[in-house]
Amino acid sequence: MIERYTLPEMGALWSDENKFRKWLEVEIAVCEVHADLGTIPRDALEQIKSRAKFSVERISEIEKTTNHDVIAFTTNLAENIGDAARFVHYGLTSSDVVDTANALLLREACDLLLKKIDTLLETLKSRAFEFKHTPQIGRTHGIHAEPTSFGLTFALWYDEMRRNRERLQRARETVAVGKISGAVGTFALLDPHVEEKVCARLGLKAAPVSTQIIQRDCYAEYLCTLAIIASSLDKFALNIRHWQRTEVGEAQERFTVGQKGSSAMPHKRNPIISERICGIARVIRAHSIVGLENVALWHERDISHSSAERVVLPDASIALDYILHKANSLIAGLVVHPERMLENLQLTKGLVFSGQLLLALTQKGVSRESAYEWVQRNAMKVWDEGKNFQELLKSDADIAMHLSAAEIDSAFGFESYLRNIDAIFERVFREA
Repeated sequence: MIERYTLPEMGALWSDENKFRKWLEVEIAVCEVHADLGTIPRDALEQIKSRAKFSVERISEIEKTTNHDVIAFTTNLAENIGDAARFVHYGLTSSDVVDTANALLLREACDLLLKKIDTLLETLKSRAFEFKHTPQIGRTHGIHAEPTSFGLTFALWYDEMRRNRERLQRARETVAVGKISGAVGTFALLDPHVEEKVCARLGLKAAPVSTQIIQRDCYAEYLCTLAIIASSLDKFALNIRHWQRTEVGEAQERFTVGQKGSSAMPHKRNPIISERICGIARVIRAHSIVGLENVALWHERDISHSSAERVVLPDASIALDYILHKANSLIAGLVVHPERMLENLQLTKGLVFSGQLLLALTQKGVSRESAYEWVQRNAMKVWDEGKNFQELLKSDADIAMHLSAAEIDSAFGFESYLRNIDAIFERVFREA
């Protein structure tokens, strides 16, 4: 991922330095198990642990000749360790190291992402309660529907992010799997208990069965989970972009001192963070397709997945980390305009209360079909002629036979639309 969208902690996790550090951690764990089992001398283990060092620059230099990064890595280790280096990578194939190390990297990436999700959940909860009883027009098909609570939107997003947290926790368990089973997964040079002991030292589960590699459905699940989370953030940001439209004006991104919206139009305040989240979400979703394509490999393993994974695993992790951070600051700093919400509620001259009028007529014994026709014909006059809905209803002879003026007036209020908000919040946040 480009530096512009890379936060320090997640960027450091996916650095070459940390990757090789994880490779070394796996190699040392294997040596420790061999020493415990008496396969290699104890003094050789101590020499390996005390002298095993690597240089990213030196590995890159060696790889120019070997054209194989793991061999370049072990060669660099051998240069520093000396004679005991013959016991490093003992009985292993490259993927034993790379895939087991990937499990460590992906697990740590999940932990960083989970922390950011937890922060976002707290922000969503805070804003939900802040605007719990703030009326806003609900929209279906982009058209004014019925009044709702602005806080209910944040409660909805909270519930969705809670599901995303559960998804990521499951993906964390799925990828935290190692393998030390050899070139085709048959333990030809090692016994299965070596794998079990190595994975236990690293806090990983041992794959029950593997080929030369951990099967890539595990990585696909991780990448698809990241894509789902990114899609949720895309959804949130898209809503905010709509609220910030000039014609809507119900909420907007915080515009800081010195910030500029346009090189040509000094008046502009654009939803740039929301748009950035939407754009990067597309990149993350595209990476999930690569993860799915990598599931199908030839026989016990080919290498077609490897080059793609060097891009998509770090980039998807870094990108989601970034937009989670941005989404939290966006929502925490969102500038809300309740007064504009009231203006928009009144924009259609009372049409948003049509559902309550329909129900009131049916409660008086009018058939639903007739009640719908009476209310709709007046609503269409509002749309087409710009008249006041409430006054039209009072002058409609059919409606006046069943509803008094006071009963019509009583249907034009927010109370019934918001009366169950407390119950919804209780369900959402009690379950949390």
